[in-house]
Amino acid sequence: MPVVDNHIFQLDPSVERTAVFYENRFGILLAGELYVSRDADLEAGQLPAIVVGPPFGGVKEQGPGVYANQLAQRGFVALAFDPSYFGESGGEPRYLASSEIQAEDFSAGVDFLGSLPYVDRDRIGAIGICGSGGWALSAAAMDPRIKAVVASAMYDIPRAGRLGFPGMPEVTAEQRKATLREVAAQRWADVDAGKPALSFNANIDYRENLNPITAEFASFYSTPRGYHPGAIAAHTITSSAALMNFQINDRVAETEAPILLVTGDAAHSKPFADEIMEKCAAGGKTDVEMVVVPDCNHVDLYDDVEKIPFDRLEAFFAAM
Repeated sequence: MPVVDNHIFQLDPSVERTAVFYENRFGILLAGELYVSRDADLEAGQLPAIVVGPPFGGVKEQGPGVYANQLAQRGFVALAFDPSYFGESGGEPRYLASSEIQAEDFSAGVDFLGSLPYVDRDRIGAIGICGSGGWALSAAAMDPRIKAVVASAMYDIPRAGRLGFPGMPEVTAEQRKATLREVAAQRWADVDAGKPALSFNANIDYRENLNPITAEFASFYSTPRGYHPGAIAAHTITSSAALMNFQINDRVAETEAPILLVTGDAAHSKPFADEIMEKCAAGGKTDVEMVVVPDCNHVDLYDDVEKIPFDRLEAFFAAM
């Protein structure tokens, strides 16, 4: 069923938003929304453009649209998209998670933007929010057509739980093996049920007795602030094994594009950004920097236009 339109922000009157559809290299039809300033000179062409991906389990009407709406006002053509298997995009079964495919979705966005006659193919960048921050970095490491990449409130989904921040202790090798055994059992359960089971549903009321990280996510997804019926923040349980087996940022230091990491001083996800900085330093990559926003937690970087450093993002992408 089509996702009910439910943007969590007001479109600026100076921006035009258009629904678009295009395929990735796996043949999956992706749903996006294109944001362009009404003052843009499309006939002159050669405009810079940015692909914007959502948090893991999120959709284009949430954070990606917030970013795209702001960046279009600053002269960029911005594409907010639903990843494969999520939102209005295609792919079966629903809510399947794949690091390879979700990184490919960024390259598919580059394909689409580069097909527009008014976009400069040599000035296309990418922004990933939360989980898609890791996938945007992975895409940029593989696809040199991405000329600049921002990871905002970045999560490296395959490594979640291994860095030891509050509420997510480091996972041991034996615990990973136990998880794989659980996933194997779930595969049999899915075979018997005839459909895959989901990890959880963020649209149900689970605000009581939560750990601090889950409570923070609930403050966005389960309240009017960020609620969208198509963003249940879930994935098929059997996706977990593939996620664990795909280390998305092992080659981040080889990325040709400059990297900007955006995090908050109170963001529980900040260790992921710190690790990227360390990997880049160890690999000799110098064109990477991190902006730490004061008085800012993880989900503030989803939608808080007063805290998301759009002036810095504008300057970063203007240099493409």
